[in-house]
Amino acid sequence: MNTPIRVIDLFCGGGGLSKGLMDAGYHLVAAFDDWDVAIDFYRRNILGHEIIKQDLSDSKQAIQKISTYAFDMIVGGPPCQDFSSAGKRDENGGRANLTLSFAEIVCGIKPRLFIMENVDRAQKTKTFQQAIQLFQQAGYGLTETVLNASLCGVPQQRKRVIVCGILGGMNNVLIPYIKQNQSATPMTVRDYLGSQLGLTYYYRHPRSYARRAIFSIDEPSPTIRGVNRPVPKGYPGHPGDATSVTSSLRPLTTKERSLIQTFPQEWDISGNKSEIEQIIGNAVPVKLASFVGKCLLDYLKCHVTEKELYKMDEHNNLMLFEQRVTYRGKNENDDCDFS
Repeated sequence: MNTPIRVIDLFCGGGGLSKGLMDAGYHLVAAFDDWDVAIDFYRRNILGHEIIKQDLSDSKQAIQKISTYAFDMIVGGPPCQDFSSAGKRDENGGRANLTLSFAEIVCGIKPRLFIMENVDRAQKTKTFQQAIQLFQQAGYGLTETVLNASLCGVPQQRKRVIVCGILGGMNNVLIPYIKQNQSATPMTVRDYLGSQLGLTYYYRHPRSYARRAIFSIDEPSPTIRGVNRPVPKGYPGHPGDATSVTSSLRPLTTKERSLIQTFPQEWDISGNKSEIEQIIGNAVPVKLASFVGKCLLDYLKCHVTEKELYKMDEHNNLMLFEQRVTYRGKNENDDCDFS
């Protein structure tokens, strides 16, 4: 397809999802968030489109604003703290409702495509299932899958649920493309960064001392969280640690953590340390976003022709994805046969 798919990013945060999709060939039209710090971070690092402050919990007002743009797809990672194993795990905490807000916005506008990202634990909650029901009722065919980022170009053992919707499409159509594009082995920190960190072992503070805290760059990093603490004087060690505690042991720096989230080296991550750490920890890894975007494009290239994908509306100014999806058939230039 020669025409880039145009994207709106909701709950855009630090821009990992936006950047990854841009790298995969999508065109970002606008991004929305309600946190000034994240908006400033995004604006410093991603250029070429608007970043708008908007309370997305008010879905009706958000729909009015978002609908003023011309686009083909909505993407977003609604804040997940109330679902996360690192949080309170209470979907009544308020932030879980933002997943429903995302679903209400998507279903109120009905773009032809959407992608939603969240922690894998979200799948077990009533709120998440309500969002899935809204998508289904609106006519979306859904691919819902949990991805391990270390198999998708990210040097990090980070599991996230991805829901991709195609209006008028069928369920689970992206699964063969995900399986084909995934790596056979997890990506390690050394695979991605080589010796750039100047260390072999590092400390990552655990939620409790029942878990290991010392990791090697010859394995994927554990999940990058929104907090980053030094080695405590009383750390007792753990049988699973990659090495014992030494005087040279240290946690990763904020910059190093951003690189493991596959943020570009040149990005400006200056600012209040705790706020920047939160932005980095909450972000969708850039390479994971690129992976998902590529899988979707691979599917569309195999199953939808350019003419079928885009159609001008009566005002000749809005490209729309048609609901009719047909199989193109395999030829010598296609990699579409998974039989």
